[in-house]
Amino acid sequence: MAILGTAIGRLAMVGVPAAIGLAAVVFAGDLRGLPEQSATNRPATLVRVITLAPINLVPRVTGYGTVAPVREWRAVARVEGEIIHIANPLAPGDIVAKGTELFRIDDSDLKLQLANIDAQLSASTVKDETVQASLVLAQSDLALAQADLERQSQLNTQGRVTQSQLDAARRQELSARIKVTDLQSALKLNAAEREVLKTQRATSERTLGFAQISAPFDLRVNSLDADLGQYVNRGQVLLSGEGTDAVDISAQFPIGRIGPMLRLAGDGIKVTDLKASVSLPDPEHTVVWKAKVVRMGDAIDETTQSAPVVVRVENPQGQAAAGERPPLRRNMVVAIELSAPKQQALVVPADAVANGTALVVSDKGTLEKRAVQTSFVSGDLAVVSKGLAPGDQLVIADPSIAVPGMAVKAVEDDARRAEIEAEAIGQTPTAASPGSGAGGGGGKSKEAAQ
Repeated sequence: MAILGTAIGRLAMVGVPAAIGLAAVVFAGDLRGLPEQSATNRPATLVRVITLAPINLVPRVTGYGTVAPVREWRAVARVEGEIIHIANPLAPGDIVAKGTELFRIDDSDLKLQLANIDAQLSASTVKDETVQASLVLAQSDLALAQADLERQSQLNTQGRVTQSQLDAARRQELSARIKVTDLQSALKLNAAEREVLKTQRATSERTLGFAQISAPFDLRVNSLDADLGQYVNRGQVLLSGEGTDAVDISAQFPIGRIGPMLRLAGDGIKVTDLKASVSLPDPEHTVVWKAKVVRMGDAIDETTQSAPVVVRVENPQGQAAAGERPPLRRNMVVAIELSAPKQQALVVPADAVANGTALVVSDKGTLEKRAVQTSFVSGDLAVVSKGLAPGDQLVIADPSIAVPGMAVKAVEDDARRAEIEAEAIGQTPTAASPGSGAGGGGGKSKEAAQ
């Protein structure tokens, strides 16, 4: 019995595989002809797009800088003496109007010096009158001496007077002439001395004017270094202040931003032709001042490779409003926006063309990858110069799986388009109503804002 069971087991071990092999041969043709499994029909992936078209663009670039006054001034004592008057109020932070008398220094000594010069001038006038009277008499005496000399000369020729008498007449005429010459010289010397006195008087009058120090323009006091009753020396600084009529802001702008904006603006556009505005970098309280580009800075920053551009705001004090618009003060950090003239350009979200590539929806409804070039980037917007054309459907939010050639369904994002058009001309985008754009979302998409 055991031998029989062993034989059956061996037969099964050989027969079962043989049967399976035979069945495979018999049914091989039928298995080869079985229909393939049908592919799963997946729906096209929804993608948010904007159809490209040229829109109005105001190219802009933003930099930051600190406020500095256009004019600074120091009150320096040009005479020495005691301060006998000081403006009230006069303290750091006070604003004084042009022409306000700030200090008056005791000028008693200067007035005494001026009176002394006036007395000398009066004495010179009297001296002139005296010398002039003496000159008239001396000229008369000279005329008589000359007449006597002529008469004595004639008599000597006739032999009626001696030579010694003639010589005596000549000596008398010469003495009279010397006296006249001396008096004339005295008049000239007196006139020269009077001119010196007049010059000294003008100098004293000018110095007397230095005893009163007034504000040369409307200014804000920065520091006060003198007080009433204090004795000051010549050259001592009494006060420091700054003008309130205008301020300059030197802001740093990357060279890689200024150049492309000027090229985009067209030939002949210079930095000084750009429009400028100044604002506080505070998103909760927007305050803007009109400004004007006045010049380029002196040097490129070697660390940041940025170029300084100086803009000017006129009458910043007059534009101030309590609780709404603070005055622009020294060392205040502000944002400067430079803008070029408005023009038409192909503007897209900057993140949609990042790394020089973009995704578009082809005419066949498939995802297509494009190489693009941008000529200018401002904020989260970019101007496309190559790779895209009007009418292209640009994908503005990458799908979770982005495979070129995959079937997609384009959904126009009208809300994002409106935001781009508003931002391109510097306006605040209007909040979109619920349900607009792809996915029923309103406002700026998270992807576009990044």
